[in-house]
Amino acid sequence: MKIKMFGKICSAILASLLILSFSGCGNNENTENGGTQDGGNDREQSSSVAVVNDEIRDIPSTELVKEIKIGWSLGNTLDSTGRSGVDSETSWGNIVTTKEMITAVKDAGFNIIRIPTTWGIHMDENNIVDEAWMNRVQEVVDYAYSQDMFVILNIHHEEWHDPYYETEAESTEKLKALWTQIGTRFAGYDEKLIFEGLNEPRKRNTPFEWNGGDDEGKEVVNNFNATFVETVRGLGGNNAKRHLMIPGYAASSADSALKAIKIPEGDDKIIVSVHAYTPYAFALSDDLTARSFSPDDTSANDIIYLMDSLKTNFIDKGTPVIIGEFGARSKANEEIRGEWATFYVSQAKAIGVPCLWWDNGAFTGTGENFGILNRSTCTWEYPLVVEGLMKGLE
Repeated sequence: MKIKMFGKICSAILASLLILSFSGCGNNENTENGGTQDGGNDREQSSSVAVVNDEIRDIPSTELVKEIKIGWSLGNTLDSTGRSGVDSETSWGNIVTTKEMITAVKDAGFNIIRIPTTWGIHMDENNIVDEAWMNRVQEVVDYAYSQDMFVILNIHHEEWHDPYYETEAESTEKLKALWTQIGTRFAGYDEKLIFEGLNEPRKRNTPFEWNGGDDEGKEVVNNFNATFVETVRGLGGNNAKRHLMIPGYAASSADSALKAIKIPEGDDKIIVSVHAYTPYAFALSDDLTARSFSPDDTSANDIIYLMDSLKTNFIDKGTPVIIGEFGARSKANEEIRGEWATFYVSQAKAIGVPCLWWDNGAFTGTGENFGILNRSTCTWEYPLVVEGLMKGLE
């Protein structure tokens, strides 16, 4: 009798461990990319999503961004492209997203979540998004939205909208079709849900990719932005008042890219999206010895210049900005990264620009280790970095 009971207890414990291995906040084993082994087809997904019909406030984006403190991005997750269907979520090494992960982010002081999402691999030849994928995206959006957090939903890692005249017409039609579907699905969400039309649109694998772009690239990106805004606004309802983020070429912080951005006239619900990992040597470069930073020396000048540029080009002209991606990759320098984070966020806060940390779930190896949240345990691998981010808001 005791032996049978012991066997039942062991079986129950084993079953619990297997369940935890496929969900967030339950598995401590990290992969090379910083996530855990994914659960493949054993993942759980709700078969339906709630219908949302919330009233949206009619306020300009200049007022909305005042309510946004600091954010966190769910990187290398819904934007992953390694497999088809809903299983693509875990194809780059991160585990299935759970509401508990987002709760941990909120509890740490973040009040906005960016959900990078790739759509092209989930669309058919008629540009129709797979229903299961749309449901899963909405499910993850709801993890944050239901907790009264702001959410940025975008299109990410797409391979069909490089900004060339030759392909502009075809890309524009696909852009219209995609944002019509996204806007229709999320039509009932209030101002806490922000749409970001493009992510780093650029001429990939060319000399122009990261240098601020050429005239063609910058013009076509502006055209894409206009199409995005017109499409969402044309859906009516809450989308007529939805806050929309538009990038310049590659979402670059280079002066040439920022100055080329055309803001739609007569629309007070437009936010410029900028990505800035700066100073480059410290924050983004592969040089693992470039791990020093001090607000009291020249290493801070790039951050000061960035904020001056954003203020001059947009803030002073009444156009709000969100730094949709920033961060400093781990180089065995947690304390210094915390100091950098405080300085960066405080400088941005001084001009009214919220920042969102790019967390790709990566912690080990020699790649771009921007992970700060252990998604398996819902704890912070680098608490000094998180403390530094929050200190910058003081």
